[in-house]
Amino acid sequence: MSVVGGREIAEVRRHHLAVLAREVSARGLSWRLAGPEESLLSVTGPRTRRQVMVVAALCGDGWYYLWPGGGMAGVAEAPGVADRLTRLLG
Repeated sequence: MSVVGGREIAEVRRHHLAVLAREVSARGLSWRLAGPEESLLSVTGPRTRRQVMVVAALCGDGWYYLWPGGGMAGVAEAPGVADRLTRLLG
């Protein structure tokens, strides 16, 4: 992969994480971008202080959110992912 391609992938990854960050924020969860090139979304439940790390990964023909415990959903499902994370961190 070229360096330009790598930069483009990093930008798309950050975009998808930012979309999910807006969704979790609207549900009262706190978040921050972490890791190299802000490649991870750290989401924290306000009451429990439990935390989960979410990545956005290019898999096959599309982008997916992945989180511990086998969580996986397409990036078009960001509102549903935010709902699932809210229940997980509740």
